[in-house]
Amino acid sequence: MPEASPISSPDKTISESENNRRMMLEVLDRFIEDSERKRLSLKIPRETGLMQKNKGTHFHYKPEFFFQLAGETHFSFPKEAIDLLEGEFCIIPAGLPHGEQVKAGKEPFRNLVIGLYSHTLSFHFAKEVQEGKPDIDVMEFFDAPDLETYVTLSQSLIRSFHAPSPARDQIMSGLIQALFGMFKNLLLTGSGDLNADLGKVFEAKWLVREQFADPELNVSRIAGKLGCSPDYLSHLFHKETKEKLVHYIQRIRIDGAAMALENSALYVSEIAYASGFSDPAYFARVFKNRKGESPQEFRARLEARRRGAEDDPKTTYFDREDFSHGSPSEESKPTKKGKRRKASAKAK
Repeated sequence: MPEASPISSPDKTISESENNRRMMLEVLDRFIEDSERKRLSLKIPRETGLMQKNKGTHFHYKPEFFFQLAGETHFSFPKEAIDLLEGEFCIIPAGLPHGEQVKAGKEPFRNLVIGLYSHTLSFHFAKEVQEGKPDIDVMEFFDAPDLETYVTLSQSLIRSFHAPSPARDQIMSGLIQALFGMFKNLLLTGSGDLNADLGKVFEAKWLVREQFADPELNVSRIAGKLGCSPDYLSHLFHKETKEKLVHYIQRIRIDGAAMALENSALYVSEIAYASGFSDPAYFARVFKNRKGESPQEFRARLEARRRGAEDDPKTTYFDREDFSHGSPSEESKPTKKGKRRKASAKAK
């Protein structure tokens, strides 16, 4: 979603939250049924122009999902445009700049958007608040310790969509069902720390997670959006969370950067800019202070761990470890004539 105004009515009651989840589940069930019946229309733009800061566009560090419920959304990307119509589903790849224009159809515009953040998923319904401009109606957050699974499924789906193969339809169907199933399970069983926050603390956290890539995001700007003074917001945030808002902004930025270092080949300077830091050197200092190692050391350690896993034993027996990938048994090896050897009837 583009930059939006603060969420309306954040002081939700339990019944309101349960009703939000019920409506979101109804949407997912509808799209799951369409997928099972092979009538789901999926649209995914190509990953071109990633991390570019273009006027009128924005991007996120992780994939974003759009379920079009009524009306339509016009997406503009660096190299293409997509119209998302009622009943269609779209995945926007991580780091892809996009602009959004919406319009009503027979009914007012409405869609369900799922966003991935640092250890959190957000579900929100969007509506048209000004001509062509979408904004958040209601929102629910969920803790997602297995966030990497969502990212991996999404990336596999994006690449399968643009890389046709003989088994493409089966691969796509399985990935979509797995992704939708995980979304549904989260709505049915998940909880979220953010949902426990009320009023301006809730809104401040949402603004930080939504806009941390903006280098101009700071306490003063957030306070201005929430209609209060920076001192008041800082005091309230620290009182409710035991963490300073400025440190929260920094932590969310660094968590996003760590995810990018682990899952992309972007230069450290590119990740710094995309994380809201205007100075890569300052980013490196903050990263080391938070993570205990520089961005380069962090990436190198993860890469070494991945390489080390490749050197692990392939099979472990009770008395030995086997590092080979296995080989056909003597009985099944082909002879020079191409025939299989038969096992001896008698034990030697």
